Amino acid sequence: MRKIIAFSAIVATVVLFANCSSSKKTTAAVPKFSYEANVQMAITTNCSPCHISGKGNKKPYDNFANVKADIDEIIRRVELNPTDRGFMPFRKAAKLSDSTINVFKQWKTDGLIEK
Repeated sequence: MRKIIAFSAIVATVVLFANCSSSKKTTAAVPKFSYEANVQMAITTNCSPCHISGKGNKKPYDNFANVKADIDEIIRRVELNPTDRGFMPFRKAAKLSDSTINVFKQWKTDGLIEK
């Protein structure tokens, strides 16, 4: 959880400094979320051991192709309330943080980039 918060703080700092320029109007490219840089850590932290191959009995989300194929379902299920049928992460009593859920959403918005 600390890694996700630290990463979110870094991203916020980068965005802040990218928009604080004294030069003439320049457009700084905002870094896009990718599977390897952003999503993989969220999966490892929040979806193991159930969705890590060799450790769980669910569809493995330890690779880009499987997560990309199921991103809509992943987002739908992590946004459910803990009392709703299909809520993920299954064995947790609380929802993932908004910042973690936004990692999945932003990755989808940015085009499901792998690297």
